[in-house]
Amino acid sequence: MNYDKIDRKARKVMEANDRGLYTVPTKGLYPYQWNWDSAFAAWGFSTYDPKRAWAELETLFQGQWDTGMVPHIVFHKQAFGYFPGPDVWRIPRVPHTSGISQPPIAATMARAVYEADKRYGRIHMELLYGRLVSWHRWWMQNRVENGMVAITHPWESGRDNAPDWDVALTGVDTREVGEYQRSDTTHIDPSMRPTKLDYDRYVALVQLSQNAGWDEARIAEQSPFRVADVGMTFMLLRACRDLLHIAAEFDHGTDEIEGWIGTLKQGVKAHWNEARGHYDSVNLRTGAFTDTLSSASFLNWYAGIRDDRQLKHLGRVLDEVAFGIPSLDPGDPRFDRLKYWRGPVWGMMNALIGIGLAETGHTVLAERLRKDTQRLVSEHGFYEYFSPVDGAPAGGGAFTWTASIWLTWASPHAKGRF
Repeated sequence: MNYDKIDRKARKVMEANDRGLYTVPTKGLYPYQWNWDSAFAAWGFSTYDPKRAWAELETLFQGQWDTGMVPHIVFHKQAFGYFPGPDVWRIPRVPHTSGISQPPIAATMARAVYEADKRYGRIHMELLYGRLVSWHRWWMQNRVENGMVAITHPWESGRDNAPDWDVALTGVDTREVGEYQRSDTTHIDPSMRPTKLDYDRYVALVQLSQNAGWDEARIAEQSPFRVADVGMTFMLLRACRDLLHIAAEFDHGTDEIEGWIGTLKQGVKAHWNEARGHYDSVNLRTGAFTDTLSSASFLNWYAGIRDDRQLKHLGRVLDEVAFGIPSLDPGDPRFDRLKYWRGPVWGMMNALIGIGLAETGHTVLAERLRKDTQRLVSEHGFYEYFSPVDGAPAGGGAFTWTASIWLTWASPHAKGRF
């Protein structure tokens, strides 16, 4: 295998999706700047262009609201035909944005970019630090319940149609949704995408939040959908740990961040589903676990939670598929190997889980996961996601975050860590 050639291809993917100061996830399907996609892009750029890496993060934070929230999409330039575009969100600000957030991994990736070149990155880290703190403070003040991170829309999780949300979504009233034209199914086989009913509920939740004036307290009071996402809790905990490291290095106060970490560590305990023996999301309207073992359930090591009770599940899942950690337990009756977040394997999730395993001493498992991902991408390309069974590529092609995790973690020439 010519890995030098694959490294060059990965850079070409990054360059093809580069729009100057930000990247798109992939051409056509996702024509704007997405929050956690851009954080991964910055990590990828840091392997060969620190200046461009910092530009990615700084451009993302141009969309930050006065509340501290960093939206999941920033609409820098109009891309006609995309749904839901800025005309659907109707957010009165420039640049236009969506009204919800996305997994808060920016602090983790900012630290990685900084560590790649501290001399160049110092001033950039200083300038970004306050914005990162404001975003984390927004999460802690508006979305943390019993130490767990709540989402108000499935899109916020980054795992749009994951089974974690199925029960909570049944309470969403779709009678006022009206007609709309999706664009995703013109690019991708509709059988691999969320259903029409899923989208009706997604749009209804946007309308509900609009009617609430995007006021977090009103949304929390009125919306039937409020789920503590196990993945979000783990990712925010990890990001707070990285933010604490940055604060200490730059001689900023650490008490507030240490408090956040303590709160989230307590919340992790509330995510433990004792009956099923794994970390799980929680429907905050009912208090019930979602009974879903997903790839997000295995982010505990990434979050710094050295809890090995899930190793039996991890070993079983790795043995049942060929290419890493599928987005849903293959033993779950809802598993579909090519249905977006209901079965496929995602390279960037493999990377986060693998790095967490390595950092907590599970080096053999971590290397197995890295090698599986290396083989997956080298044999099947830089796709959005893949079948965990046979590696069949799916979703968007020439995908930014798949190229990024290749350059930073999966390639034999990568460091394989943050």
